[in-house]
Amino acid sequence: MYTTQTSRRRPGAGLARHEGRRVPAATALMEPLTILTAALRESTEALAALEKDHARMIEASLDSNADDEHDPEGATIAFEREQLTAALHRTRAARERIVAAMAELEAGSYGICASCGLPIAVERLRARPLATTCINCAHRGRM
Repeated sequence: MYTTQTSRRRPGAGLARHEGRRVPAATALMEPLTILTAALRESTEALAALEKDHARMIEASLDSNADDEHDPEGATIAFEREQLTAALHRTRAARERIVAAMAELEAGSYGICASCGLPIAVERLRARPLATTCINCAHRGRM
C-alpha cells in the first residue's frame, strides 16, 4: 500500500496577481526583472561612456595651458568638465537605485509604496521602474 503525503497549503499559495490574473509568483516578477535588467544595462553603458569622456577631458586639459576663462566663443572647459561631472554623479546615483530596486525585487518588497505601504500600479512601474511611491502618494507629495 502506498501512502502519499499531502501538504497543507492554502489555496493560491505561491501565486501572485499580475495584470488582474493569478499567476505563479515567479511569472509576476519577470516583467519588473526584465525592465530593471535593461535599465541596469543601459545605465552601465552610459556610465562607461561618461567615464571615458571624463578621462579624455581630464587628460586633454593636463597638457593645455589655454586660458578658456576669457574665450568669447562659448562655454569654458571648466564649465564643460563640471557638467560632465554632474552627469557622472547622476548616472552613478541612478545605477545605485537600480541595483537597490533589484535587491528589493529579490526580497519581495519591490513595487510597494514607501509612503502608504500599498502596491504601486504595474503601469506606474512600467513608466517609472524606480518609483518608490504610488501615484496617489506622489501627487500628495507635490501639494
